[in-house]
Amino acid sequence: MNSQLCIQRAAPALLAVVACISSAMAYAQMPTQKQTQTHAYPDRPLRMIVPFPPGGGNDILARTVSQRLAEVIGQQVIVDNRSGAGGALGAQIAISAAPDGYTLFLGSVGNLAQNPVLQEKPTYDPQRDFAPVTLLATSVFALCVNNAVPAKSVSELIALAKAKPGALNYASAGNGSSLHLAAEIFKHATNTNIVHVPYKGATPGFTDLIAGQVQMTLTTMPAALPHVRAGKVRALGTSGRKRASVLPEVPTIAETVPGFEVLNWQGITAPAKTPAAIVQVLHGHLVATLKRPGMNEALAHQGLDSAGAGPDEFGALIKSEIAKYGKVVKVAGIRGE
Repeated sequence: MNSQLCIQRAAPALLAVVACISSAMAYAQMPTQKQTQTHAYPDRPLRMIVPFPPGGGNDILARTVSQRLAEVIGQQVIVDNRSGAGGALGAQIAISAAPDGYTLFLGSVGNLAQNPVLQEKPTYDPQRDFAPVTLLATSVFALCVNNAVPAKSVSELIALAKAKPGALNYASAGNGSSLHLAAEIFKHATNTNIVHVPYKGATPGFTDLIAGQVQMTLTTMPAALPHVRAGKVRALGTSGRKRASVLPEVPTIAETVPGFEVLNWQGITAPAKTPAAIVQVLHGHLVATLKRPGMNEALAHQGLDSAGAGPDEFGALIKSEIAKYGKVVKVAGIRGE
């Protein structure tokens, strides 16, 4: 009787212990929020919004990356060209998409750092509306002069500009373009007065540079390289921290103007509020993409250097670039067209 009574009294306690153990085991087997977000990501095609028309440099980069990213993730990556309003249309579509990691945006120095400070009433805020994922690539500008210009170096060009304020002029791809802003940063850094001549695109400006209608330009490396190698113009400097691998004999502008750096860059962002776990997984996939066979060569063919900086570093770059271009836009009184 006593043993039976003891068993009866112990039964509820034993059941409670068993229930606790079962609950703990079940909880341990439950996926965490991070696991729930990422365990099957991505399990369907991704869309990469490119805010430029097909055929241009950004579009070519997007298609180069999307092809190899698809190989990495085992899902199709669809390039969606949404050009218009200087890139603002594509940006608006991207930030309105669901923040689930399935909509990507090919950002650039133009649409993530320059356009917002050029516009009086910008339609989006790059730091508020986008989650930085990965800096894909960077490229430098080449400071080129017409062969008749007597300056044979950056220092000689600066001396010439200071000796004859307003006598030299430079071509750009249009008011508020990257080439315009790069040249204005050069002017500000060197305290020179060089007159801006805007063109409707980089090509007609470079044509006039060769013909001697303008004396200089800061232009992209792919645009400059064939003409420099053919001897049609002279490259005095490049705009990166280190010498360009394709023109190693040409010094950087920073070798004469310490601290000078102006870069073109492109990177992948996602809509704001995309879960951090998804962003990190996507960043890992993009880094793996940049390491795919032939990727460095494909980028070099476009005049680009592979990057791979992650969300924090890319976000810091966007912030610093907005500040840099905001300053030059204010000093020079520039407004986008």
